[in-house]
Amino acid sequence: MSNNTSSSSSGGIGFTGLLTIVFIVLKLTGYIDWSWWWVLSPLWVGLALLVLVFLILALFTLIKK
Repeated sequence: MSNNTSSSSSGGIGFTGLLTIVFIVLKLTGYIDWSWWWVLSPLWVGLALLVLVFLILALFTLIKK
């Protein structure tokens, strides 16, 4: 009988997720008067950086051919 006590962790919410939650709470409680675009910006900024990295890698593969 094997006694496997290892556990795995998914890493949690992350910095941008936590920052987004903080901005949403501040917006809903009235502490900030930002547009919802700026409140949710940590989500789309991360996505924009990911797309930028993908485009750069695609450009390098096209130049290499």
